[in-house]
Amino acid sequence: MKLCLLFLVSLPSFASAQTSYEDSLNLFLKKYVADHEVVTGADKQKMKFYPVQQQYRITAVFERKENSPWFLMSTSGNTKQQYRVYGIIRFNIHDTAVALHIYQSRSLMSSEKYKEHLFIPFTDLTSGRETYGGGRYIDLTISDISNNTYVIDFNKAYNPYCAYTTGYNCPIPPKENDLAVAIKAGEMNYIK
Repeated sequence: MKLCLLFLVSLPSFASAQTSYEDSLNLFLKKYVADHEVVTGADKQKMKFYPVQQQYRITAVFERKENSPWFLMSTSGNTKQQYRVYGIIRFNIHDTAVALHIYQSRSLMSSEKYKEHLFIPFTDLTSGRETYGGGRYIDLTISDISNNTYVIDFNKAYNPYCAYTTGYNCPIPPKENDLAVAIKAGEMNYIK
């Protein structure tokens, strides 16, 4: 009986935490849609997202890659962009151990506003089916990494501008960021 009461007493705080997380992510997504620079007007209603799920917010182990060489990352356009591997995160999802490379843009390092910017371009088993075939992105900053960990939240995965229109030079996720699992979180295919 005591165990049952303890469970019932703790249930409201768990539900509250879950609701608080979902509410904050839903507000984040609402702002993302409202502030979108490429999709405008009534077309914003065509932007779709998976339901927010806390299981896609994962604490990953971070490994810094000191002095990694700059390389030219392929893009959807004719111009390649210079990046380097800033580090690698490792975590388990759907009972599968995976790793993702985190990249740093050489051109953004000279910008005061974006000098700490990093990003994770990735594809997964939903790419080209439920999500954009060219992959999705997650943004972060150097300060988001703490004590050799990074909390990756796939609910914040978004489409590059190339998913909506032509004329952009969107980085194409390198092969090492092709996940052999389905990430059913974040932004879905845009169909106009």
